[in-house]
Amino acid sequence: MDIVWYGRACFRLSDRGVVIITDPPSDDLGYERPRIRADVVTISHEHPGHNNRVGFRGGPHFFDGPGEYEVKEVFITGIEMYHDARNGANRGRNTVFLFDFDGLTVCHLGDLGHVPTQQQVEELNEADVLLVPVGGLHTIDASKATEVISLIEPRIVIPMHYKTPLEKAKLDPLDKFFKEMGLAPIPAQPEFKITKSSLPEETEVVVLDYYRP
Repeated sequence: MDIVWYGRACFRLSDRGVVIITDPPSDDLGYERPRIRADVVTISHEHPGHNNRVGFRGGPHFFDGPGEYEVKEVFITGIEMYHDARNGANRGRNTVFLFDFDGLTVCHLGDLGHVPTQQQVEELNEADVLLVPVGGLHTIDASKATEVISLIEPRIVIPMHYKTPLEKAKLDPLDKFFKEMGLAPIPAQPEFKITKSSLPEETEVVVLDYYRP
């Protein structure tokens, strides 16, 4: 599988010819939004930073809520959670998506705003790769993200939704996440390739640079 980050919560997950785009942002956020062929586009919640449905080729399937789906032998599960710590009272719901690529499972937490319950954790603990927001403001912050990681215990963690030179929202920088995880700064890479057989035994953090055309 090949994983590319487009900034905010937008990723391209591609494997065996299947392309999934998560949370495509609006054009005014500064990042280079993907305008590519896609088989699936997922939207965690209806916010302009996450729900741009235009400009994709290939007639993709759009999934924006809880449910179980299958596209080209990729199994997708949407799980309802919340965009805040008050059961959605402040900012509404947030759909967490699990993508099962023939046994390699990626979990995209969207704009998760709370630490999942034990029951919700049990739905997520098959995740091999966890895409987790760490920047605070409208999502969990670095401290809560670290707690979520310890509950889910993925093999690979890729932080998202934090301050970058292009990010206009007042999000926390990635350094706070490194500090909470007890890690030295990790160099960013333009993309990340992973297979089921190459997963590490212990949790590792991978940092992606946002896409530059």
